[in-house]
Formats: sequence, C-alpha cells, structure tokens
Amino acid sequence: MVVYSFYIFDRHAECIYKKKWTPRPSSTGSKANERDGLSEGNPQPKTLSAEDDAKLIFGTVFSLRNMVRKLGGPDDNFISYRTGHYKLHYYETPTSLKFVMVTDTKTNNLRIVLHQIYVSLYVEYVVKNPLSPIEHPGGVGVDCEMFELGVEQFVVRSVHINDECSSP
Repeated sequence: MVVYSFYIFDRHAECIYKKKWTPRPSSTGSKANERDGLSEGNPQPKTLSAEDDAKLIFGTVFSLRNMVRKLGGPDDNFISYRTGHYKLHYYETPTSLKFVMVTDTKTNNLRIVLHQIYVSLYVEYVVKNPLSPIEHPGGVGVDCEMFELGVEQFVVRSVHINDECSSP
C-alpha cells in the first residue's frame, strides 16, 4: 500500500489539515502528452499548488457524495472511488468533518482506518485539546504536533502492516 496524501475538511469546506507522503502519479501518460503537444520540446503543464489540490479533492468528493445520495437515496454513502492511477477513500463524521486519503489502486477500502484516525487521533489530540480552536475560520488548520506525529506513525504502521500481509 502506498499512501499519497491525506486531507481533513471541516463543515465549511475549508481544508484544515493536509499531508503528502509521495507524489500522486500523473493522470496523463506520455502518449497523451504527445497527443496534446506536450512533448519533450514543449513546456510541461503547471502543477497545482497545495491549496488548489485541496480544493480539487474537496470538489470531487462533494460532487460524488451528492451524486451518490441523489441516485441511491439518503441512506447510501460515498466510500471511495478508483481511477487508473489512484484510489480516493472517504469518511465523513457526524459533525461533517471529511477525512480523505489518496492511495495506490491496489489498496482495499480504508473507511475503518479513516474512522480510527478520527477517533484515536483527531478526537484525542485536537478536539480534547483546550488550546485548539473549535472552528477553523479562514483555513486556519490543525496545529497540533501530537496529532501530526500520530498521523505519521499511524500511516507508516498501516503501510508496514499491509505490506507484510500482502507479501507471500
């Protein structure tokens, strides 16, 4: 399992936490670049800033979640989707916090993992922290060293455990 990135969005659609481990593979291959006139002699397309990447992720999640609810009814939930290059996992809390993790395509559903991050890390180190703001206006993010360290260790441990389970 390869984890590319992890995001937390609040109920106001603000990205309050983002962490990238490895870059996500580009969704355009070399043949597509040649077809679009982006060969070696031509300039490559601009990469997105961290803020634009977070907005794009939230827009995708918001659109897919609403589509699932309209097509399937209010009881159906959007859990994940997969492209040829990555898989996006989604978990929404009762307080409308949205946890999103982008991984490689071979990864199984991580809804339980995202729930564990919420319960054992976010609630413990952010919600119960009297110095942490309740709301994060204007994109003020989660600024808790223990939470960041916990997420890093949790993801590294999850990747290590999944790699051991998938090896013959």
